[in-house]
Amino acid sequence: MASLRPYPFTAIVGQERMKRALILNAISNAIGGVLIRGERGTAKSTAARALAALLPEIEVVADCPFSCDPSGVDSLCDNCRDRLARGEKLPTVLRRTRFVDLPVSATEDRVVGTLDIEKAIQHGERHFEPGVLAAANRGLLYVDEVNLLDDHVVDLLLDSAAMGVNVVEREGISFSHPARFMLVGTMNPEEGDLRPQLLDRFSLCVDMHGLHDPRQRVAIVERRVAYESDPEGFYQEWEPYEEQLSREIAAARDRLPHVTYTQRDLFTIAQLTTSFKVDGHRADIVILKTARAHAAWQGRLAIQEQDILLAAELALPHRLKRQPFEETVMDMGQLQDRLKKARAEAPPETAPDGSETGQTTASVKKAPGR
Repeated sequence: MASLRPYPFTAIVGQERMKRALILNAISNAIGGVLIRGERGTAKSTAARALAALLPEIEVVADCPFSCDPSGVDSLCDNCRDRLARGEKLPTVLRRTRFVDLPVSATEDRVVGTLDIEKAIQHGERHFEPGVLAAANRGLLYVDEVNLLDDHVVDLLLDSAAMGVNVVEREGISFSHPARFMLVGTMNPEEGDLRPQLLDRFSLCVDMHGLHDPRQRVAIVERRVAYESDPEGFYQEWEPYEEQLSREIAAARDRLPHVTYTQRDLFTIAQLTTSFKVDGHRADIVILKTARAHAAWQGRLAIQEQDILLAAELALPHRLKRQPFEETVMDMGQLQDRLKKARAEAPPETAPDGSETGQTTASVKKAPGR
């Protein structure tokens, strides 16, 4: 029996901020995931599943349970490294990006995997049973109701998303494998919030609400009824738009390593986060990574004010200090005013001879990796 086509990402009505956050994370795993907060029935899980379905195909080691990337030794699990050391050639295959759903009841062993200590002691063999992080490597890891997940498990997920590797150690035996994935968490704030320490670890955050425009609500109903009546036909209608977005994401991924920024851009970001009294430095780093991904998506090789503005809109709201029962509200007008002030206070770029200049080769920074 053929599997049901997921609802097309490009057919989702409205919710542009959420779609932008997901697309930017798909372009750059280095951003570190997105938390989507919203009431029931606002397409949170639909969007996450739909995005995974349209992501470009990836090349993996064909018989590796960790979907290792054969292009570099640093991206291989211990098993694949051992095979290369023995002179084996790793077989490869192209496949779709995986969507991995983490249940709320997941335990630590279920997430990180387990080592068979008995087999190691009796037979001297290192046997590792893969967990959720293994299945999610180079895919999309979706956690619904993340606020109901055990805090320790959330910590594990966020640590792995940040480091890009999962290391399991038991009784002096260790096993490591890559764990580079796009983390998408969703939650309904009415059911309780995340602790501030965990909230800050999610790089981007989007607060969603039901649409109030009657025309948009009508479009949602019409499209959903059409999808449920004929999923395959509905998908074929939207397939050209899905393929176009998939190509745009692939092109942006290739462009991303070449996107530059200046010292003045960094100062602008720092002034912006300082003006909102944001604790720590994670927000500054996230804004830069997100701004670079947005520039790559727009087809540019240098970040602009617009990129910083849109990145800050996604990276700052959940990091703003608030009083109990007070919502964090940030509009683009407020951000624009702060950004203009930050730009005005940013020092001009300087050339090697000390003279003021615009963006020069000497002042431009190129970030490594994605």
